[in-house]
Amino acid sequence: MEISGVIYQRDGRTPASNVILYVYHTDAKGLYSPTPDATGPARRHGHLRGWMKTNERGEYKFTSIRPAQYPSRQIPAHIHPIIKEPAKNEYYIDEYLFDDDPILAREQQKQENRGGSGIIHLAKNSEGVWMGRRDIILGLNIPNYR
Repeated sequence: MEISGVIYQRDGRTPASNVILYVYHTDAKGLYSPTPDATGPARRHGHLRGWMKTNERGEYKFTSIRPAQYPSRQIPAHIHPIIKEPAKNEYYIDEYLFDDDPILAREQQKQENRGGSGIIHLAKNSEGVWMGRRDIILGLNIPNYR
C-alpha cells in the first residue's frame, strides 16, 4: 500500500515544506508488534512506523501494509498520524481510515476533521499496488493552534 498527498499551510492552498509526518499502525493481526530489541515508543508503536518530511512542494509519501483492526474490538483499521511543523509543538490529526471498512460508518461520527478528512480510498494501480491519497491542512480544527 502506498499513501501520498500534499501538506498545505493553514490557507489550504500554499504547500508546506519541511513538515514532519510521523505515522504508525498495527500489523496484519491488529497488533502493534515491536521488534525484539525495541524500547520506549518504538515498543509501544510497533515496527510499522516511520517519519517523513515534506519536500518543497509539500509532498509526502509512505509505503506499508494495510493495517488490521484491533482484535476483539469494533474499531476500524487505521493509521495514526502526528504532525510536527518547524518551530511548533507536534499534534495529532484524524487517523487515516479506509472508505471500504465495514466498521467505518460508526467511526465517521467521531471524526473531528483535524487536518482535514482522514478517510481515504484505496485503488490498485497497474502494478497491483494499493494506492491512496490524503492531503492535509496544517492547523485545521486543531484547538489553540497558532
